[in-house]
Amino acid sequence: MAVTITPTRVAAFDILLKIERNQGHCDELLRTRQVEVLASVDRNLCTNLVMGTLRWQIALDAQVDASLKRPDNRLSDEVRIALRLGAFQLLHLDRIPAHAAISESVELAKRAENKFAAGMVNAVLRKVATGGARSTHESSTPAGVASATAHPAWLVERWAENYGLEAAASICAFDQEQPPLHVRIVSTDAEEALQQEGIEIAAASYLTRARKVIKGDVTATVAYRKGLVRIQDEGSQLVAELAGEGTLILDCCAAPGGKTTILAENNPASSIVACDVSMRRLEQMKGLLRALPEKTQVRFQVADAAKLLFKDEFDLVLCDVPCSGTGTIARNPEIRHRLKVEDIVRHKARQLIILKSAMATLKPHGHLLYSTCSLEPEENEQVIAECLQSSPGYRLVSVKDRLARLVESGACNVEGAAALALTGVRNGYLRTLPGVHACDGFFAAMLVRD
Repeated sequence: MAVTITPTRVAAFDILLKIERNQGHCDELLRTRQVEVLASVDRNLCTNLVMGTLRWQIALDAQVDASLKRPDNRLSDEVRIALRLGAFQLLHLDRIPAHAAISESVELAKRAENKFAAGMVNAVLRKVATGGARSTHESSTPAGVASATAHPAWLVERWAENYGLEAAASICAFDQEQPPLHVRIVSTDAEEALQQEGIEIAAASYLTRARKVIKGDVTATVAYRKGLVRIQDEGSQLVAELAGEGTLILDCCAAPGGKTTILAENNPASSIVACDVSMRRLEQMKGLLRALPEKTQVRFQVADAAKLLFKDEFDLVLCDVPCSGTGTIARNPEIRHRLKVEDIVRHKARQLIILKSAMATLKPHGHLLYSTCSLEPEENEQVIAECLQSSPGYRLVSVKDRLARLVESGACNVEGAAALALTGVRNGYLRTLPGVHACDGFFAAMLVRD
């Protein structure tokens, strides 16, 4: 008798297949119509299946390969995804019956015109189920941490070298869990409105306008739809807060717009130019600004940040450059499977060009905040050092000074600022590490033009 595949597993399979073929990112694909039409509980399961399979993919592949008669034979993408999806459910989701995980994975392989592989998928997953307990790994070495947390060994080795093995292990552990959901309180009545709609929230770690969501679907609330509250990681909010104030402000890599919006909130009487290379992304940004006062002056401009035409115009520039994103692997687990060492080198080359372009737009005595969501020194400290070496008239100022001003203004709580100053500031730079700090991984450096 044929087994009916649930729409939830079909959606998860389709998304994982597209990600495997570099046809999209999980954050975008999980917001498509195929997922949105599912009931709330099924949407949650679909998200769990996709994100969990991606997080544990390296370990799942190892477990599956150990159960194959001929592990050297290349499996089709469809069969590999069906095996990963089934193995994830067997090893990590106790509430799903083994027979359901196996039978629907077999049917997924058949659905993808791989009927010949159905028997193999069935046999392999039965081996995984009976051999079931998750393997244990020693974690006293980078290789052990990588095996235990399904991360590429080369990436963990880098983190251990740069931040120590304990911090590297904390980063990896953070990446394997659903990261905290933070919101920014845009309106004074937003917090009460969320609570009235059944959303349980708590104070975040650093910023007074940030909240951690404990329970509830924020996106289903009226407060969210009206723009009274915005979903944004606290680390991302912190970067925008550090940027500070200005009369004429440039956000040279503005999309998706969360940091631009904070600049506008903190500088309501200023003129802001928000640039991005994509008109579509700029149009999407405009929705974030709907809750700001009408007098807010934000001008959107399509521009390549590496080729900015402005010269000596702005007293504040936010330069939040495209990067490897290794500080956001908990939210974007496919990064670990796609990233290569040469990509980091490529990002650095682009970042150097963008930062030099942005520096040229500063007025004398103007400030520029450079930031990434990367944990890699090549994209951060090395970019700053090389730009300063080749650009006389600019210098680094410590973000500690800016943290102190955030406390004075009431934007940052005293305890949070003290913790960041102690564990997050080194040589004037700010760096947050996932698992060490209660947010995604970000880097920020403040430059001033003399």
